[in-house]
Amino acid sequence: MKIIDHHQQKLLYLFVWGIAFGYIEAAIVIYLRVLYYPGGFSFPVVFADDVIAAVEIIRELATLILIWATAALSYPTGRQRFSAFMILFGVWDIFYYIFLKMFLDWPASFFTWDILFLIPTPWVGPVWAPIVVSIGLIMAGTTILFFNANQTPLKLTKLFWIIECICGLIIIVSFLIPGNVVYQNGIPDNYPWYLFWIAYLTGIFFFIRMIYLSVNKKQL
Repeated sequence: MKIIDHHQQKLLYLFVWGIAFGYIEAAIVIYLRVLYYPGGFSFPVVFADDVIAAVEIIRELATLILIWATAALSYPTGRQRFSAFMILFGVWDIFYYIFLKMFLDWPASFFTWDILFLIPTPWVGPVWAPIVVSIGLIMAGTTILFFNANQTPLKLTKLFWIIECICGLIIIVSFLIPGNVVYQNGIPDNYPWYLFWIAYLTGIFFFIRMIYLSVNKKQL
């Protein structure tokens, strides 16, 4: 008896890849923290020299390229690839924090501040924020692939994508605001959570609405 079908097997491998890559990311950060924060990571940040900073920025770009390349090799259509990208990114990010907790006992809590990304300027926020985003990405990507596998693709209209992109940009802005404080060698102490939750819940609402309209064959 077949236990899992082809689509489930692909999804399983996406999760395995994301977990493994999360470990690789955590290992790199562990090395960097041993070098720059031997007493433990804290703000204000210790700025690396230009060469190391450039290497780190390029590494982040390479990470995104690897995630997209894996998604592109896994599925034939743009929609499926983007869905796989969301799943890979979300699993990778969540397990990155899991492995850091395992090896460094960090973060101390979900409210611990962290540097999330460096392009084009530092993204900074409490750990709960990227984890919540990652959960949303995993759920959205898995849902789209599920409907596609069952030959009932969701109606992802242009209006839907515009709304979701705006919500995503607002969430990024919520990370860039405290990131500017860190860039000025300050200590972040105020995260604009209201921007995050307004954008996040709006995106979730329109995603669920899109599912409802697609299932009931109604126009957006």
